[in-house]
Formats: sequence, C-alpha cells, structure tokens
Amino acid sequence: MRGDRTVAEENKDLEEQTEEKTEEKTEEKTEEGQPEAEDLPEAKEKAAEEGKEEKKKPAEKKLLGKRKDKALEKLEEKLAESEDKRMRQLAEFENFRKRSEKEKSQMFEIGAKTVVEKMLPVIDNFERGLQGVPEEEKDTPFVQGVELVYKQLLTAFDELGVKPIEAVGTEFDPNLHNAVMMVDDEELESGMVAEEMQKGYLYKDSVVRHSMVKVVN
Repeated sequence: MRGDRTVAEENKDLEEQTEEKTEEKTEEKTEEGQPEAEDLPEAKEKAAEEGKEEKKKPAEKKLLGKRKDKALEKLEEKLAESEDKRMRQLAEFENFRKRSEKEKSQMFEIGAKTVVEKMLPVIDNFERGLQGVPEEEKDTPFVQGVELVYKQLLTAFDELGVKPIEAVGTEFDPNLHNAVMMVDDEELESGMVAEEMQKGYLYKDSVVRHSMVKVVN
C-alpha cells in the first residue's frame, strides 16, 4: 500500500532529523563561543586602555617616588630648622643664666660692700677705745672682753674677704691711699707712707675705704 512506509524509510527520516538537530546545536555553540562582530571594537578598545594603564604604572611610580623625595627633603629642612632654633634658644638661655648669675654676684658684692662700709666706724671706735686704755687697766676683765669682741669682728671681716690696706712703710699708691699731709722723715724715702691716720680696707679686690696717710716729702 502507498500509505504504508517501510522500516528503511522511517530510519532514514530519523537519521536526517538527528543530523539537523546536531547541526543546529553546533551552530548555536559556535555563535555563543565567538563574539559578535559589533563587540570586537569594544574589546580592542578595552585591551588598548589596559595597555595604556600598564604603561602608566612605571611613570606613576616614578612620579610618586619624586614626590616622596621632595616631601622627605622638606621634612629634613623643617627638622634642621627646629634643631637650629632649639640650639639658639639654649644658647640664649645659657647667656641669660650667666648674666643673671653675674648680676646677682655684683648685687651681692655691692650689698656686702655697703654693710662693710657701715661696720667700719664700729671697728674704728673699738680701736680708739682700746688705744686710750691706761696700761694698768689693760688686764681687767672689761678691757679683755672688749678686745675679744674686737678680734671676733676682725675674724668675721677676714672670712668675708675684708682685708686692711697696708700703709706705713709702703710706697704711696693713690689707688689705695689718701694723702692728707706731707712730712719730713730722714728714715724713709720720698713718696713713702710715714704714718697712717685712718685704716683703709679692701673687700676682695675693691677698695671699701682708702687709707688716710702722711707721705714723706
């Protein structure tokens, strides 16, 4: 019968259908695996940009290194300036300290000299009083007590740096002596101090009071 198909014909149709499906799948895979034509320029542009970025990296690193070097130089300059400023401040402070100590020492010496000047008349009175004591009274307890106080004052003066100025028998020195009279003396040469009328004193290297003396013609 014409409507009936043989087994061979059916198998042939089945094989043809299978081949068509296989070709369709292969075409689909090929289409999926390959980029479309319109995507190719974008891919190339992207690759070119990536290449440029790779080329930029060494240049950027070099520029970054230069910036770091400049920043380091500026930091070193600031540190040097800070150190220089600190050293100047230390030097100024040291000069101020020395100046303050010197001024303090000068003020102390001026104050001490003033006290010594005020005490000298007391020493003078002790000396005048002891010189006027009669020989027979020199061994009395009162006179001995006065002599003890006088010696204690001289010891205190000596410890403070107060010394009497040498006068009699020395050459007249206007820096130390004040000549109030000229006299003749056969035993002494001209210009020598013959007699001391009032004792002079030194406080360290400074004259507190000049000696009042008689000088040989």
